[in-house]
Amino acid sequence: MTNNTSGSNMPVWAESKRGPSHPALKADISADVCIIGAGIAGLSTAYLLGQAGKSVVVLEDGEIGSGDTGRTTAHLSTALDDRYHELERLHGGDLTRIAAESHSVAIDTIEAIVRAENISCDFERLDGYLFVPPEGDLLELEEELQAAQRSGIIVEWAVRAPIESFNTGPCLRFPRQGQFHPLKYLYGLVSSIERNGGKIFCSTHAADVQGGDPALVRTSDGPSVRASAVVVATNAPISETYGLYTANSAYRTYAIAAGVPRGSITRALYWDTPDPYHYVRVQGDGSHDWLIVGGEDHKTGQADDFDERFERLESWTRERFPKLEAVDFTWSGQVMEPVDGLAFIGKHPVGKRNVYIATGDSGHGMTHGTIAGLLLRDLITGNTNRWARLYDPSRITIRAFAELTQENLNVAEQLADWVKDPDVASIDQIAPGQGATLQSGLMKLAVYRDESGAYHRRSAVCPHLGCIVSWNSSEKSWDCPCHGSRFDPYGNVINGPAKDNLAAPENYSPLLKAAALLLESSTSLSTNFLGKLLTLGIRIR
Repeated sequence: MTNNTSGSNMPVWAESKRGPSHPALKADISADVCIIGAGIAGLSTAYLLGQAGKSVVVLEDGEIGSGDTGRTTAHLSTALDDRYHELERLHGGDLTRIAAESHSVAIDTIEAIVRAENISCDFERLDGYLFVPPEGDLLELEEELQAAQRSGIIVEWAVRAPIESFNTGPCLRFPRQGQFHPLKYLYGLVSSIERNGGKIFCSTHAADVQGGDPALVRTSDGPSVRASAVVVATNAPISETYGLYTANSAYRTYAIAAGVPRGSITRALYWDTPDPYHYVRVQGDGSHDWLIVGGEDHKTGQADDFDERFERLESWTRERFPKLEAVDFTWSGQVMEPVDGLAFIGKHPVGKRNVYIATGDSGHGMTHGTIAGLLLRDLITGNTNRWARLYDPSRITIRAFAELTQENLNVAEQLADWVKDPDVASIDQIAPGQGATLQSGLMKLAVYRDESGAYHRRSAVCPHLGCIVSWNSSEKSWDCPCHGSRFDPYGNVINGPAKDNLAAPENYSPLLKAAALLLESSTSLSTNFLGKLLTLGIRIR
């Protein structure tokens, strides 16, 4: 597997065999449903629609699982990161019970698909343990215990998590959680989709999505797909979703994998409660196990201490798991964090007819992606699904307005990058294999110097809404600090919501005008947001 659509660092799953290869789309094609994205949300939707008798076409910019599904740590959990007591505050008890139910059904669905399709992906059921750090407040766990139980989740107190090397103290035990190898699971879905007549095209960039009857997807190389329905399952939506990107923030999360003696750590899921928190699991691999640990999250494009974050993860892990061997894998992934803690899954929020989206994994991409498949299957086939109201992309959760305002004020702060000094004063200061921003007259450039010493210049202005990108020296990418769009070293888009590449310097002026307009209007974004959404008929709850 190559993760050419997400970053240069290879995750532990890269050890697995390469998935099936698929050609690029070369000619116009039609289908009942066109799905953009071959991660877990896209392929789960394709599989379930195929089972329902629909013809499907899947378009993938890179390879199968080469986006963020291939960079997950693959926890299958009903213990939600945003906590049930917080979801109750935001959504009320009835909808929180639906959230709990949907994640439980998602794990059951993955297990059923694994069995029905005989997918060898290391799926297993195991317990999960939530614990506080040393000197942490157990009242937080008590509050979560009660809220989770009210939501229908089976959870109980445990004296400690089953880790011999350190004592977590009293913790919550969530039985019947799960884990699997995400890429092996995707490869199994691919085989089943194609056996049902589905068609999958890789190295195919969806450049434009048009609603209608039929809907239309245009690719950057020319061929188009006409379909009765289009599903945008690209982690961050690439179709225009006015307002949605302001309620759905992008974060980078970090992970390491190191060998440990086989059987030395009890196989379970482990999570602690700080912010940012840590998440731990074990993956078997022949004669030894991999210990996989993640954490150290930050908003995309708003940090430059990547090495220190990996070092902190390793230090935290070695302190608690002294049998840890050398760290062989370090990588990061993109998490879309909705302001009210739950994914956006359903019809396009501002009326692109027959276009559907799935985004906002909130750290639970494997279950949210499977929920997307189940819910979108029902919406597209005309069946009722009681989860639809909860995950409706048109929703605005009034109780999350403070979080919404805070996120958008953070976005507004990033516009100061227009007047900040660039990373370097001279192009000669850029080391081979690295990138930096550079001022050239009125222009801000994103300059990458490749290993041979050649320079590659692009506009540093994100084509989504005009923010200034920053260099990610860990994943060798340009990351937008406003809404999380990401670009490879040469400026090619690899993560939405941007659809287009960083512009060539000669095309800078139009972007400069767009950015000036954004600067002029940004201060009123949060205060006008609800009013604008109301005029569009967005549903408030």
